[in-house]
Order: sequence, then structure tokens, then C-alpha cells
Amino acid sequence: MKPYKGYVGTIEFDEEGLVFHGRLVGIRDIVTFEAETAQGLVQAFRDSVDDYLEFCNQKSKEPQKPFSGHVSLRMDPELHRRAVEAAATQAKSLNQWIADAIADATRNGTGEGQTRVAH
Repeated sequence: MKPYKGYVGTIEFDEEGLVFHGRLVGIRDIVTFEAETAQGLVQAFRDSVDDYLEFCNQKSKEPQKPFSGHVSLRMDPELHRRAVEAAATQAKSLNQWIADAIADATRNGTGEGQTRVAH
């Protein structure tokens, strides 16, 4: 599913109910959507985003932005040391090295407009 107005959703399939349902990711507010068809799911996702933005507007509340660009990361101290050394060998900051590694790892992963469905 392609992002809509900067928001992305998860999709799950309920085999018993034969219904797709999802939730916006990257925000603390709970915004969900569901439908029985793939086409309906895309529309339900977009409607939920629009409803969320309208709700925030009516309440004079700033909608949460799904991605701030800030990530807190914890790792094993030995991995931290090796990452700093690897970054240094490429004349990069640790932050830039990690960002580049994530970019490389996601380049061939799920592309825009593609969503994995869990059930």
C-alpha cells in the first residue's frame, strides 16, 4: 500500500472473519481501518487518514507526524565498538554509517506501494 499524506499502515488478514485490517504506523495515536477487499482496504486506509487529520483539526490538535527522522538505538557494546571502527574506516560519522547501512538494507526490501500482510 502506498503512503498517503505521509502516513503508512500495516495490514493483517483475519482468516476467520475474512477481513483485512490495519493500523497507521509511526504514531502513538491509534488509527485503524478494515475492509473485506483489497480495493476497499486502500480506501479505508485513506479515509482513516483523512478522518484522523479532520479530528485533529476539529480538536485544534497537531496531528502526529509518522516519521521524525530521529531513531534511538541500543546495541551490544562490542557491536557498538565495531560499528564505530567500520565508520571510521570509511571516514564517516557513526550516524551517517548507520543511515547508509539502513538505506542499503532497505533498497531491495519492500518497495513503495508494497506491504507485507500478516495473518
